[in-house]
Amino acid sequence: MDKSLYVSMTGASATLRAQGAVSQNLANLSTPGFRALLSHTETFKIEGHGLKSRFDATRADGGFDDRMGPLLSTGRDTDVALREGLWMAVADGEGNEAYTRAGELSVNQNGLLTTASGRQVLGENGPIALPPYSKLEIAGDGSISIVPLGQGAETQAIVARIKVVQAPGAELNRGEDGLFRRADGEPAAQVGGAVLMTGVIESSNVNAADNLVKMIELARSFEMQVRSIKTADENARASNSLLRLSG
Repeated sequence: MDKSLYVSMTGASATLRAQGAVSQNLANLSTPGFRALLSHTETFKIEGHGLKSRFDATRADGGFDDRMGPLLSTGRDTDVALREGLWMAVADGEGNEAYTRAGELSVNQNGLLTTASGRQVLGENGPIALPPYSKLEIAGDGSISIVPLGQGAETQAIVARIKVVQAPGAELNRGEDGLFRRADGEPAAQVGGAVLMTGVIESSNVNAADNLVKMIELARSFEMQVRSIKTADENARASNSLLRLSG
């Protein structure tokens, strides 16, 4: 009975946490570059004092789905979508290098190239700062060309290049800020060639139908675990009543 209560209790707790991951996925259906959270449940024996029948069911971080999401055409010069398996380098809140696939870019009032969430996009020599311009183009290799403000088209020149790196999803960890970093803490090496597409952004790779089904499954699982806890409690009460009668 103790085993039944413990497994049901920890299972219900893990199910609630898994439900949180599914809810976060659904909340980010329209977030460009979002990577769906994955989760699963593991079981392990509880060490220490107590009955040997105690096993814990806990939610384990399953990482994220690194498959590429669908592309959405925007026609904006500063919108980019990275090729599969590639990541764009940005500065996190502490100024350290982190990675994202959110390619909805813009130039702020200080001339800094940033993501929609305000993260500074990094180039080969740090944050990309652009002088005043009348025209901007981002090439497939990540290089940024501008026509300086007040100048003719013949003055167009490359002024920066977006740092794009290649890193398998298994080597990256997602932080609480939604950015990704290498598990070893080291910056990834920049790659060249055709690394991105312009005028398009990558949508979230969350599958709405799959996550809705998962949410229903988790809700039913939670109900079953709570019912099991109630049944175990009722059996315990019945057993105590029999013991009192026999006494």
